[in-house]
Amino acid sequence: MKPAVPFLLLVLLGMSGLGPAQVRSSLLDLANSIGSVLPSLSRPANHSRIFYAVMFDAGSTGTRIHVYTFIQSDSVELPVLDNEMFHSIKPGLSAYADFPEMAGHTVRMLLKVAKKTVPRLEWKRTPVFLRATAGLRLLPTEKAHALLNEVQHVFVESPFLVTDNCVTIMNGTNEGNVCPPSALRGHLNAQTKKTVGILDLGGGSTQITFLPRLRKTIETVPVTDYVARFDIFNTTFELYTYSYLGNGLMVARLATLGALGGEGLEWQVFKSPCLPKKFRDEWSFGGVTYQVSGDPEGYAGFKLCYEQVLKVVKGIIHQPYEIEDSNVFYAFSYYFDRAVEAGLIDGVQGGTLEVRDFKKRAKEVCNKMAKYPLNSPFLCMDLTYIACLLKDGFGFKESTVLQLTKKVNNVEASWALGATLEHFHNLKIH
Repeated sequence: MKPAVPFLLLVLLGMSGLGPAQVRSSLLDLANSIGSVLPSLSRPANHSRIFYAVMFDAGSTGTRIHVYTFIQSDSVELPVLDNEMFHSIKPGLSAYADFPEMAGHTVRMLLKVAKKTVPRLEWKRTPVFLRATAGLRLLPTEKAHALLNEVQHVFVESPFLVTDNCVTIMNGTNEGNVCPPSALRGHLNAQTKKTVGILDLGGGSTQITFLPRLRKTIETVPVTDYVARFDIFNTTFELYTYSYLGNGLMVARLATLGALGGEGLEWQVFKSPCLPKKFRDEWSFGGVTYQVSGDPEGYAGFKLCYEQVLKVVKGIIHQPYEIEDSNVFYAFSYYFDRAVEAGLIDGVQGGTLEVRDFKKRAKEVCNKMAKYPLNSPFLCMDLTYIACLLKDGFGFKESTVLQLTKKVNNVEASWALGATLEHFHNLKIH
């Protein structure tokens, strides 16, 4: 589905200063419009109505519900986001690939949050959606469809509004197109010479999205799937956006361990120099439990770990032509989580890092694994993968600035808000 209102592109246009004068002159109104999508402290008194939406994000490691409260004023086209109720449950729906009824139970549990948030009189007018990402894209088609059918059944049984295509799997392009625009709001600067974009690292896939400043970036993409084109203000703009299925953090663990594919995986022990030498335990992902351990007879540490991780990244991730230029990228999801776990940023406020900071901390963690508690046995592997993905995968300079955040103005940083607004536009609900 082509986004009717490509929110991320509009904000990137505001930061880059690209396009004709009419685009730049319209960005003053655009900035105000984007501001109106963020939470407000008071509700308009006149000519407005309140409505709700329920969006499920079915990721590879968990299922998250966003219950949005919107205000629609007669004087503006975009609704105002007044509030968000957020809750999540682990594991993801893909863990129930052989037990779809358990996936239905998960959704029913989360729907209780929606029932407590949305007034009863509004239930039948409140649309409910579920968008699955990499976790379900990685499953065999028949198992993924069984899960989606179970969710559809739960939605139909619920008191909420069920619309066409309310339960689907997002493709990589859509996942990149509806990344959170509000995160970039503070960089609306028509004079900036930097490439500003978004990085998202999930369990099953990773995404990169930015508005290129150089034509060669578009001309050198491997395939046309890396480019999304939009017509705005009578001008065509091209967005570099791609989702790499299989390069999320959890699948990267499997690849690093050599546990992707094959038979009898539950009975094998997968060893890695990225794990503490004396560590041995079970680890589950996607409904499968793996036996993993360090190598008590071998070596452990950053150098060997990096060599192992590099095989997972090298040659798979395309390096955009202009990615080495001066730039700023916002990083979400596991980029944020692992930076917090490693003590690089505050878990509430977030923070700013350079790419080299991930590599530096990875070295420290990997080379001192014996001193670290075993409740974080994968921290060495995860930090090394992130450092390798950024530098050897995407090709970022070590000095590239990353702004890591979990929430933007008290709203969860995810594609869910943009996707919800897109649905309202397409369904003409507002």
